Amino acid sequence: MLDVKSFQLQSFLPLPYEEVLAPRLKRAHEKLQSGSGAGGEFTGWVHLPRDYDREEFARIQAAASRIRANSQALVVIGIGGSYLGARGVIDCLRSPNYNLKRKDTPNIYFVGNGLSSDAMGEVLDLVADVDFSVNVISKSGTTTEPAVAFRFFRAALEKKYGREGARERIYATTDKARGALKSLADSEGWETFVVPDDVGGRYSVLTAVGLLPIAVAGVDITALMQGAAEMMETCTEASFRCPAWRYAAIRYELYRAGRSIELLACYDPAFRFMAEWWKQLFGESEGKEGKGLFPASVEFTADLHSMGQYIQEGKRLMFETVVRLGPSDRQLTVPADEADGDGLNFLAGKSLDFIRDRAMEGTLLAHTEGGVPNLIVETSGRTPADLGQLIYFFEYACGLSGYLLDVNPFDQPGVEAYKKNMFALLGKPGYEDRRAQLESKLEG
Repeated sequence: MLDVKSFQLQSFLPLPYEEVLAPRLKRAHEKLQSGSGAGGEFTGWVHLPRDYDREEFARIQAAASRIRANSQALVVIGIGGSYLGARGVIDCLRSPNYNLKRKDTPNIYFVGNGLSSDAMGEVLDLVADVDFSVNVISKSGTTTEPAVAFRFFRAALEKKYGREGARERIYATTDKARGALKSLADSEGWETFVVPDDVGGRYSVLTAVGLLPIAVAGVDITALMQGAAEMMETCTEASFRCPAWRYAAIRYELYRAGRSIELLACYDPAFRFMAEWWKQLFGESEGKEGKGLFPASVEFTADLHSMGQYIQEGKRLMFETVVRLGPSDRQLTVPADEADGDGLNFLAGKSLDFIRDRAMEGTLLAHTEGGVPNLIVETSGRTPADLGQLIYFFEYACGLSGYLLDVNPFDQPGVEAYKKNMFALLGKPGYEDRRAQLESKLEG
């Protein structure tokens, strides 16, 4: 079972912080469990691992099986929560080099998460000569980046297979009853899956939003959900025996002590996009009303040779949360070298896991002594069940953290500002006055 461990935090935390903070954590916990807090209409994820739609889950598995049978590639179109969770799980459980590996599952390409013509064109080229399918993910169907991308890939499908053939290769994950994408899917006869009304995008990886592409990649989504259900059950306990309570409490107290940045670190490059998902989860949930930790991530040991100097001796703004995934699936040992020209024969016969763990321990000691608090989030291993636990743990801790800060952890009003400016500058009808104002500011 996942655990949260502090590392020599006594000098960084007020004592007895647990006793003082427990009543507030209990109130936050009750709000999550009952959906009675700010944004409570978006807490459907809290009991999702127990209450998810079994019929739709079976349809997801069936669709994934069809895609694996008839496609060499799946193009997943989405942005933010419709992108990062699935990519993080696939990278972590299958490989960050997934598309380069020899395998019996399709390559998976993620688009619609930016506005680069070169990036879009490259994926169009990559799927031009292979059989492919598309999973377009958008609750409204009008979010600019994915909607633009879908136009390109729908046209490519219809050119390649005809309108009838394309119909069997487009899967829309969208609102259950309304919106532009739902209407289009119904009129065209595409199979649809549901973005639940009560689950916001950044909490949606364990819905069809994440589960369809994850299943296409060959990940056991049943085990993923079982792991999440185990953590959900653990998080029902209103006490510091719950790891999400411990994590939320420590990061809140460090924040109150002046630590404004949380660095999420992992010693496995496969975790990179899980860290990107984590950054969206906490950044969108906490960063409002002038409050919230700034979520950043580092990949060790690589970033110890780039960011390590600042972490060790720079301004004391941060603390580190180190994710420890457990033993590697593949164990490699260092070979001996007769000449020992590099002087590393003292490592001969030792596993890379052993060397990595000593590097982690040395870093924990150095950074803590340098004034950077550290805590460890440790999984039992790196199976789908382990990752399901980790996903739910972070989601629950994030909900607790938002309520500790007295903000709504389930809205994102600040995200709309850039969209309004972009629509005006692009000439969208209804934004004429704003466009004139913005162009004047840009010229000035």
